[in-house]
Amino acid sequence: MGVKRYELNEAQWSRIAPLLPGKASDPSRTGVDNRLFVNGCLWVLRSGAHWQDLPERYGKWKTVHRRFSRWCHAGIWERVFDALTADRDNQYLVIDSTILRAHQQAASGKGGPRIRRWGVPEVD
Repeated sequence: MGVKRYELNEAQWSRIAPLLPGKASDPSRTGVDNRLFVNGCLWVLRSGAHWQDLPERYGKWKTVHRRFSRWCHAGIWERVFDALTADRDNQYLVIDSTILRAHQQAASGKGGPRIRRWGVPEVD
């Protein structure tokens, strides 16, 4: 069976697996399901769905969300992102090129520019 949509392939997983907690050398529980958990998080974050809509193959949504939150507070995701962005040959760096458009009336404020008490226009 191939890689499903939003899931990490073998090369991507091998890059981040050593950065995650739960290895056999770590003092606490081993994370035998780290890959499944990360793929579940990626599914929610990439699809834009709610946590409650997480497919059952990733586990209970509440458990995945709780673990995701714990990793956020512990700085684990930040360490992973720092390690991946430190690589100069990073093929997975995504630059957001979203364009935000404002309504044409948003260009001018109500009543024109604000004037200070001494007649000098206010600079925002």
